[in-house]
Amino acid sequence: MAGNDAPKIFLSAGEASGEHYGTLLIAALRKLVPEADFFGLGGRRMEALGFRPIVRSEDVAVMGITEVVRHMPRIYGEYRRLRASIARKKPDIAILIDFPDVNLSLAKHLKRQRVPVLYFVSPQLWAWKKYRIRSVQRYVDRMLVIFPFEERFYDDHGVVAEFVGHPLAELDLPRISREEFARQAGVDPAKAWVGLLPGSRGKEIRLNLPEIVQTAGMLGGHYEYLLPLAPTLTVRQRDHIRALIGQLAAAQPHPPRIALVDDARAALYHARASIVASGTATVEAALIGNPFVVVYRVSPLSYAVAQRVVDVPHVAMVNLIAGKRIVPELIQGDFTAEKVVSQLRPLLEQDEARGQMQVSLRQVAAMLRAEQSAIGRVAAITCQMLEQLQAEHRSPVPTGG
Repeated sequence: MAGNDAPKIFLSAGEASGEHYGTLLIAALRKLVPEADFFGLGGRRMEALGFRPIVRSEDVAVMGITEVVRHMPRIYGEYRRLRASIARKKPDIAILIDFPDVNLSLAKHLKRQRVPVLYFVSPQLWAWKKYRIRSVQRYVDRMLVIFPFEERFYDDHGVVAEFVGHPLAELDLPRISREEFARQAGVDPAKAWVGLLPGSRGKEIRLNLPEIVQTAGMLGGHYEYLLPLAPTLTVRQRDHIRALIGQLAAAQPHPPRIALVDDARAALYHARASIVASGTATVEAALIGNPFVVVYRVSPLSYAVAQRVVDVPHVAMVNLIAGKRIVPELIQGDFTAEKVVSQLRPLLEQDEARGQMQVSLRQVAAMLRAEQSAIGRVAAITCQMLEQLQAEHRSPVPTGG
């Protein structure tokens, strides 16, 4: 950073959750360094705050082993544009958010350009692709993690890391009343509700939804069902999902009544229990305190590859945080409607089973909170590093005697 020039901050957020965190981070940094210039990989919400996208996150966000391979030529083309922008604009610092398939390569290039690298939201190196830890050791100056066990993992591997808390842990509980939610969703407030969260991406929904709807049919008409639709879905995708749900429900001997809603957190807050696809929604359910069963299904190829490289005792993030199995996991072949019903029914009907899980979920929620807000801590560390760089620039270079 030269003199009093505005700091140039390179940001890379390649998926919906990362773009959300990037938006919050820009807003926090604007309060501390209003003149900062932000550019890199990001989405429209970031752009609304003055971020200059070299590449849009919507253009590179893919998921799964087979999907990444199929889209690699396009991703690599966008990656070269990002590299060129770094060489041309020479940022003072870089903040990389998750998205390891691109961001770990960017970290290497940034370090070669002598740009300090902050990495926020760790890639799951502790689960698979552990050889990538060498890239973090060489090219990341500080790793800022949102799960407590990740700090220990990086400390053990000689990486400067800090647990900053999980941003979702800072959100207030939904304030909408049960009666108002029922009115908006068109459901009966006198009945118990079951949350159905098949995932936020199209492929997740296609693979998880049929078994989830069959589960709802087997549970019967004592319950009504809430299925949140992710805000990232297009109108066409929403119409397709609505039609698919109608077909799947009609095929059941006792068609379940499924209401499509927009607010996943409110659905989790008011549901008696839920079926949740593995992912961020499991953390949201834990923080809200809603008892749930974790399910997930991927393509046979992705699952076969994952079995060879994934090495974790649990799939669900809440179980990894707790260090033990506190929520049931039904993955791939174990994910059948019959097994979901057997695991979910006690959470709906037995106070003891519900209470035990809710105690465990409160413990996990407490572990995800830090003294300072996660976004505020990341912004503060960024400013500290910028001030240190500025001080180093001002320091006179010693000369020989």
